[in-house]
Amino acid sequence: MHTELLEYSDDKQICEAFVAYEDSNKEKRPAVLICHAWGGQSTFEQEKAKKLAELGYVGFALDNYGKGKRGGSMEENGKLMQPFMDDRAMLRQRLLAGLAAAQKHPMVSDKIAVIGFCFGGLCALDLARVSTKSGDGANGAGGSKSGVVGAVSFHGLFHPPALGKQEDIAAKILILHGYDDPMATPTDVVAIAKELTDAKADWQLHAYGHTSHAFTNPGMNMPENGLQYNATADKRSWQSMQNFLSEVLG
Repeated sequence: MHTELLEYSDDKQICEAFVAYEDSNKEKRPAVLICHAWGGQSTFEQEKAKKLAELGYVGFALDNYGKGKRGGSMEENGKLMQPFMDDRAMLRQRLLAGLAAAQKHPMVSDKIAVIGFCFGGLCALDLARVSTKSGDGANGAGGSKSGVVGAVSFHGLFHPPALGKQEDIAAKILILHGYDDPMATPTDVVAIAKELTDAKADWQLHAYGHTSHAFTNPGMNMPENGLQYNATADKRSWQSMQNFLSEVLG
């Protein structure tokens, strides 16, 4: 397996992606972007990139905060994430810079999907929101040609970006959700279902009972805060993702 660190830029901000792919042949292949949780790109996302490479894709772990910008505590993580939650246009621009970097990679074909965890789940949904059917609206992306063809949110946040009229979404969407997640309540689930339906998206949502936020993170054990690893949901969600990627990426 080949791995590399790849610098790319969003205006003056330098970012550093972690890229992984099997190098037994030199043929281009679909890529899967990985959007990190609120602490920034970590070994968690890098290991996901390697696992995706084993499945035959280019695993491309984005760096949405910028090179070297990482959180070491809940307080630091919050300070890194909050500016992007407050300015979703800035987040959109950063995500599109990462997408553009992946599109330029010599091993990446014209099909790209995105997955994300926690804050990264929101990022994955935001990339789906700009992958529109018309390609000529405020979202500034043209479906499968210039956007992602599929997006997977693992225990993600659902807040809409509120950046003007939402064009019809071309990207297929899979939401993998813990029903007991305090950061995405049943009311939030109903709201995003309506949003995606109104945008004519091809969407599906898998909700895991008795499952909290961060259910894919083996190191998470803070049930008092609604943060808890769940091995069964982790396994089921990864399998669902694989099925989805096989459909959208071929």
